[in-house]
Amino acid sequence: MSKAFASQADLEEKKVSFTRLSDNAYAYTAEGDPNTGVIVGDDAVMVIDTQATPVMAQDVIRRIREVTPLPIKYVVLSHYHAVRVLGASGYEPEHIIASQDTLDLIRERGEQDKASEIGRFPRLFRNVESVPPGLTWPTITFSGRMSIRLGKLEVQLLQLGRGHTKGDTVAWLPEQKILFSGDLVEFDATPYAGDAYFRDWPQTLDNLAALQPRALVPGRGAALTTPETVAAGLKGTRDFIADVWASVQAGVAAGRDLNVVYKETYAKLKPKYGHWVIFDHCMPFDVTRCYDEATQYPDPRIWTAERDRQMWQTLEG
Repeated sequence: MSKAFASQADLEEKKVSFTRLSDNAYAYTAEGDPNTGVIVGDDAVMVIDTQATPVMAQDVIRRIREVTPLPIKYVVLSHYHAVRVLGASGYEPEHIIASQDTLDLIRERGEQDKASEIGRFPRLFRNVESVPPGLTWPTITFSGRMSIRLGKLEVQLLQLGRGHTKGDTVAWLPEQKILFSGDLVEFDATPYAGDAYFRDWPQTLDNLAALQPRALVPGRGAALTTPETVAAGLKGTRDFIADVWASVQAGVAAGRDLNVVYKETYAKLKPKYGHWVIFDHCMPFDVTRCYDEATQYPDPRIWTAERDRQMWQTLEG
């Protein structure tokens, strides 16, 4: 019997946690669903990643209002994926900030990605009709590094390398050593690598580690509140990416086609990572992208709803 497509069978609601990391930093997490970061400054609030719809964003706003009445001035997009950006309008921010690389990806593939992700994650796009027509567009872009002050509190937005996408942005509180990583880091959740750069991702993780964060909000999974759990999150993500890459490279070197490489890689990784959230969802996309990178496509191909279904039928049908 074939598996249900992507996460269409994942209908169970998750328990939300709103974890205080410092006087200024909070993590909105939900048992492996996409996380949102919150930074409360002296005069304004910054939100990192938005949830998938404006209606879903209202629950984040409700938690923010439990700790501060300050205006939500900034929304930061860690990358371009629809599940991270389509809730932005719900915050009514003054500015939406993203890297220039992320803006380029929105222009290139935003419409296709939106349709693709809504088809994969019906539960995560609850009240999708609340998403305004069109795409979520940044009002401010940067390359490499940007510093924003929320009163006396400095927030650094950094591009530390390609990994989950080419536009990945992290938010960093240098005085408190708290990092919001987006999907560059996951914890007890399978990294989605369908738009990834497998060759670059491990070095990018090393660049994150070099900041020596004492706490970290991953893209999925519980907030990491000690240096030890931060190290575990970084290592788990690095190990997964390295294990997929090693298995796929070996299959390509042996002349095997994608279907065989997928089945072999799934079997190798299932014992170690199969208990992680969305493992079965991610693996076909991850191995397909990795096979592409190891053969003829240095940059990720665009996923469309049609391509999603065709790939899934080929590998899982």
